[in-house]
Amino acid sequence: MALSGVRLCRQLSLARLSGIRTSVIKADGLSPPFAFSRSRLSLCRHYSSSEARRGVGRHVMSRIQWANSKYEGFLKRRFPRFYQLYHTFVEGFKLLFQDAKDFRRIKTRMFVDNIKVHDLPYRDMEKLRQIRRDLIKAIPLVMISIPPFANYLVFVLMYFFPRQLLIRHFWTPKQLMEFRGLYHSFRAQHHMAVLKGLEKTGFQVKDGHLQSRLKDLCVKVQNGAHPKVSELHAVRSLFSGPPFGMRRMSVGQMRHICPLLFLTPRLPGFLVSSRLNSHAVELLHLDRALSKLGPQQLSESELRQACYVRGLNADGFSTNQCHEWLSQWLQVTSVLKESEVSLLLHSMVLLSANYPPRLGRH
Repeated sequence: MALSGVRLCRQLSLARLSGIRTSVIKADGLSPPFAFSRSRLSLCRHYSSSEARRGVGRHVMSRIQWANSKYEGFLKRRFPRFYQLYHTFVEGFKLLFQDAKDFRRIKTRMFVDNIKVHDLPYRDMEKLRQIRRDLIKAIPLVMISIPPFANYLVFVLMYFFPRQLLIRHFWTPKQLMEFRGLYHSFRAQHHMAVLKGLEKTGFQVKDGHLQSRLKDLCVKVQNGAHPKVSELHAVRSLFSGPPFGMRRMSVGQMRHICPLLFLTPRLPGFLVSSRLNSHAVELLHLDRALSKLGPQQLSESELRQACYVRGLNADGFSTNQCHEWLSQWLQVTSVLKESEVSLLLHSMVLLSANYPPRLGRH
């Protein structure tokens, strides 16, 4: 009687483990019905076990997906608001882990190819900058979510304190626009203080012609007008040395500028100066990479995010208006040296405070 495939494999495997070569005694001068080499025996064992494991894995995964879909369907029908939080939480973690993978990919490429940060393409440079900030803020959230059933605590935090405790991955599109507008209103509160500090310190400028140009520029912006790029270039030399250079600016003026970059001003003066300079140089390199790419290559979300990082909340603007404003910004920063990045920081007020026209306003 012929052996079944499974029984045959089991018997041959036992024979191989015992170190005895399998042989079948000929009967009546006839050849044995089956003859397997050691290689075929090994393949038989390998494929039978691996296929079984894969089959079990597929079955388990399909059951998990089925249970998860049932659970989501139940939440969607019975608790729609909680389902929205749950869905945002799950999708947010997917985006967060994808960003972490991108971060690792970019860092690996920089190490292998010996690439400096300022030599990266614009999108890689911007992603690296944003991921670094997101991951720092996300660490407490990830730590809270590790214990069993702790994700329900995260849901509570998402519901009551989404802006304070969560990063953009865990915000709904509506929350994203709302929080961006709120954060921009916080930094807009410091616009007038920056302008008054600029005008007041301008009296220290010894060159009468430059002093007059700077005063006219400040008065123009304070009166609600939008300055020209040429007017900013005309006073550019004042921002490389005293009294507006990064190493010469007053601590009070630096503290007014900190909220424009969402930095805390409650640090010693030398730390405030160092952090401002670091962020300004990073933004300058980002502008250079963007100029190489071309603003027209940005998607709409990338375009609005680029404006927001540079001081303009573009949620109420058309795409053409965003392109126009970003083009003006790049015209200012494209000629700046690292020693003149103070003008870049002040341009976050000078170029964004009165940029017209907003939708619904004329």
